[in-house]
Amino acid sequence: MMKYCLILALVLIATLNAAAQAQSPAAAADRFAAERELAKLAVEAHGGDKVRNMRTLVIRGSVEVNTGNFPIAGTFVTIFSGEKYRIDITNPFQPLTQVFDGKQTSSTVPGGFSLPPVNRLGFPMLPMIGQQGFIITALPEGKKKRVGFRLTSPEAFYTDFYLDPKTNQIKGYDSVYQMQGRSVTTSVEIDRLKMVEGVMVPERYVQRFDIGTMTVYANFRAREILVNSLVADDVFALATAE
Repeated sequence: MMKYCLILALVLIATLNAAAQAQSPAAAADRFAAERELAKLAVEAHGGDKVRNMRTLVIRGSVEVNTGNFPIAGTFVTIFSGEKYRIDITNPFQPLTQVFDGKQTSSTVPGGFSLPPVNRLGFPMLPMIGQQGFIITALPEGKKKRVGFRLTSPEAFYTDFYLDPKTNQIKGYDSVYQMQGRSVTTSVEIDRLKMVEGVMVPERYVQRFDIGTMTVYANFRAREILVNSLVADDVFALATAE
């Protein structure tokens, strides 16, 4: 009986080793080939080389923030230039600004908080597909009924992108990240895209933030979208009081 068990164990080990050897490096690398193809199609649907070579993106518009039954109207500006970015949200109650100058992040968010790097979440990650360190994998098991892929940055921030199966354009995305020890879930549903200088950019979208027991909705409407406009470096620095 002991001899039989030993033989069975050896057979099992041999089978597992054979299976592991059958998983060649090429096969492992091809594991997410379908998702990489979807990512490629998404880039092409949003402008192809125009997206890949986009130097700057400036979006200005209105935003309505709602934390219940009390909507707050305001304006927003987002500016991207390579790795640098700036976001301004202006409203009567709690305006905020966050900038990244390529080395350091500065923010006016109260309590010493800072938002996650906005160039590592959502649509701004699209031009980075194919760049070193940006990894494409499958959607988590519970989301596989949707057409899409996960894109993870070198800093481990990720976005799950969902595509329109007819156009391959992005119709939504979501992510979970940590902010000052708190888990934040955010999701975006895109209502309308606009072609600007050959790039399809979200023009109207709704974003939801789940922060513990609080849920915040923000309805963004772009009024001006500029692609490859001149952006001065001093835009990416917070103004200091004299």
